[in-house]
Amino acid sequence: MDLGVSSPQIDEASRGFSFRSDANLDMRMDQSQTVTAADIVNSYEEKELTDLLFSYGEEKFSRRIVRSILIHRESIGPITRTLELAKIINQAVPKREPGKDPATRTFQALRIKVNEEINEIEIALPLAFDYLNANGRLVVISFHSLEDRIVKNFAKQKMETDLIPKYIPIRADEIKSSSLKKIGKLIVPSKEEIKRNPRSRSAKLRIMEKIATEL
Repeated sequence: MDLGVSSPQIDEASRGFSFRSDANLDMRMDQSQTVTAADIVNSYEEKELTDLLFSYGEEKFSRRIVRSILIHRESIGPITRTLELAKIINQAVPKREPGKDPATRTFQALRIKVNEEINEIEIALPLAFDYLNANGRLVVISFHSLEDRIVKNFAKQKMETDLIPKYIPIRADEIKSSSLKKIGKLIVPSKEEIKRNPRSRSAKLRIMEKIATEL
């Protein structure tokens, strides 16, 4: 599983994923969907939008950004273009992270919500695991902490076994066994790979194996 958006979609300016090119504030991977990023930016109430930027974008300046968005909505009108939103964010953020545009986290949060990426991962992981044969392996590449946290929690849940109190007589075959084991350590890109492909810099690869005794 290779999570996240595809580079061709991001690179196509007209799709509205990027804050570096001017386009309609869209961000739909599936163009048959009805809800766009502009719909969210212009219709959500203050708390709902603030929670979205904080939860899905891990944006510590979410309140400042949302207040600026609301002021723009009330005084000028709807926000419909990518560079228009990026400018509002840039003016609202008081402190910049080295090497990262202030609009990065907000655009990430909107993209995740528009495409319901978190829900898709939570549905897909157990389905993929169920389809594995005994000793089959599930390999997942995630690209931000929200995705990776879901993958880690999924693995932790599958590795859980029954906790039996001391001195309680019970047969071994009555104890719930783990259905998964982790293979190797977390794999991250080398400096050489990041140099060749900068978009790999945040990638994390985890490998899980289905234990045969589950079948």
